[in-house]
Amino acid sequence: MRIESDAFLVELNDMFQKSRMGGSDSVTITLKHYDGRIKPHPKDPKKAAKAAAKAENFCMFRARLGNKKISCVVPAKEVNKFQSAYSSVLKCNMDNLKKPEKVEKKKAKKPAAEKPAAPASGTASTTTSPKPAK
Repeated sequence: MRIESDAFLVELNDMFQKSRMGGSDSVTITLKHYDGRIKPHPKDPKKAAKAAAKAENFCMFRARLGNKKISCVVPAKEVNKFQSAYSSVLKCNMDNLKKPEKVEKKKAKKPAAEKPAAPASGTASTTTSPKPAK
């Protein structure tokens, strides 16, 4: 159901409160670009270009809790105003988030492989074996 932006924020706040009281359902929020079309693009390229030139940019916000769905379309000129009100609603309702539990994995200690001793003071010593005579 599409509603105005102010009513959307009030309903969104109510959804968060119901989610907190109900416990099992979570609120899903979606934001996407919306160009205002309710019909598909025409197949004729000239008509499609003309329709694209007329199109105004909007942002569509959708929220869902269980079976209840609400949506709101915000014009590009009013996005900053709406976003500030939207962020305040989110900040007020994000106090009930659970931190993910850390799973500690115990690593088995591997025996350290012994390394050959490095030559002292940077001089390399070479050993040669005598070549067998023919």
